[in-house]
Amino acid sequence: MNTLKPYPTYKPAGIPWLKQVPEHWEVLPNRALFSEVKEAGRPEDEMLSVTIRRGVLKQAEHLATSSKKDSSRKDKSTYKRVGVGDIVYNKMRAWQGAFGESKYSGIVSPAYVVQRPKEGALPEFYHFLMRSPLFAKEAERNSYGLASDIWNLRPEDFKTILNVRPPIEEQHLIVRYVHALDAKVKRYIRSKRSLIARLQEQKQAIIQQAVTRGLDPNVKLKPSGVEWLGEVPVHWEVVRLKSCITDINDQTKFKLDDEDYIALEHVESWSGLAHPLSGKVHFESAVKRYRVGDVLFGKLRPYLAKACLPEKAGVCVGELLVLRQCGYKFLPEFLLKRLLSKDFIDIVSASTQGAKMPRADWGFIGNSVFAVPTDLNEQSAILERLNSKTQTIDRLLKVLASDLAFILEYQTLLIADVVTGAVDVRAAAQAMPVEVETDFAEAMADEEEPLSMAAEGEEGNYNE
Repeated sequence: MNTLKPYPTYKPAGIPWLKQVPEHWEVLPNRALFSEVKEAGRPEDEMLSVTIRRGVLKQAEHLATSSKKDSSRKDKSTYKRVGVGDIVYNKMRAWQGAFGESKYSGIVSPAYVVQRPKEGALPEFYHFLMRSPLFAKEAERNSYGLASDIWNLRPEDFKTILNVRPPIEEQHLIVRYVHALDAKVKRYIRSKRSLIARLQEQKQAIIQQAVTRGLDPNVKLKPSGVEWLGEVPVHWEVVRLKSCITDINDQTKFKLDDEDYIALEHVESWSGLAHPLSGKVHFESAVKRYRVGDVLFGKLRPYLAKACLPEKAGVCVGELLVLRQCGYKFLPEFLLKRLLSKDFIDIVSASTQGAKMPRADWGFIGNSVFAVPTDLNEQSAILERLNSKTQTIDRLLKVLASDLAFILEYQTLLIADVVTGAVDVRAAAQAMPVEVETDFAEAMADEEEPLSMAAEGEEGNYNE
């Protein structure tokens, strides 16, 4: 990658989003490269979705790996047919890069636009080009609407956008290079994720010991009366969670300007950290209000261990339980640590129903029995010791997360340089093996943000 050079000669591109292109590349309007497909599909055909980070996916697989719900209509007679190799984009998310080549036949919502590449336009090449930051900016410039939530790239405006067309053989070489690059990045990410997993396991073991046994390794124990809980310190109180914690369901359809918004994708797995959205956020279904001191616990796929203690009042999706104390038994941070301990996550996960979208039930969680130090000073001392013992692990996890974020950003920028002709990869591509990711589950795991941070946040909360 360090040996890549520019093309020998360039010419002015004459287009707003690209200053220059290799001299032998053509500059053409999209109408010369694509034809819009308006053919109605069959209602029984497979539903497809276009995502910002992953391109075109089978909707069932997309829903199985996100917190989104199926918002498609029952009457799909107006849904559009998509063929293998078609380019599909979300009219209202084109400015965020919601383009993709379809590897499947199926149907999409009328909110999508289907474009079929003409002769000389390789679908995979334009898949990478249209998802680049430069083209996304041009899509934004050609979108219309009063606010970003309703910006719309109409088909007639898409047709007028000037684009590039390298020779078809060169398009194939560029795609080959990008696939080889992607395979290398995925191997790097897997090795880093393996280290992250080992560090998280070590941290979880430290937390588990502290919140179930306290600080004294020689403390006297007593039977808890609960099989999964086992023995607990003799001076700790055994309580049923619902006796001191209430599940708050204060629903609303509005978010105040100074409130945060938290969805499952904004909560990290196991760490207890969240990355809420502030300002204007678009959501269609009702949300729940929470306040400072409440603990949010993810009931969808609880094995992901998504829980947090918000620093600011706000609203959250219904897939998060809002847990508020009604009898002051727990310091909020101690409750958060206890909910994120491995024994509790395991028992809650085992109680769920449904293979694809398992959900925890407050009835089960509320009836769960915990042992807790009655002295809040002891809880505070446990938390202080925990933070001291895990701070080195937390620093390492932060460094690893930064490494992953950097390599993903580097990959995005390099691909953008490759598909816009800023660097010449023809010779490099010929020397590279063809490596294409084919395993869906593995590919989805690699696409996650570092430490599960904001997995779908950049898509907003717009339901197609």
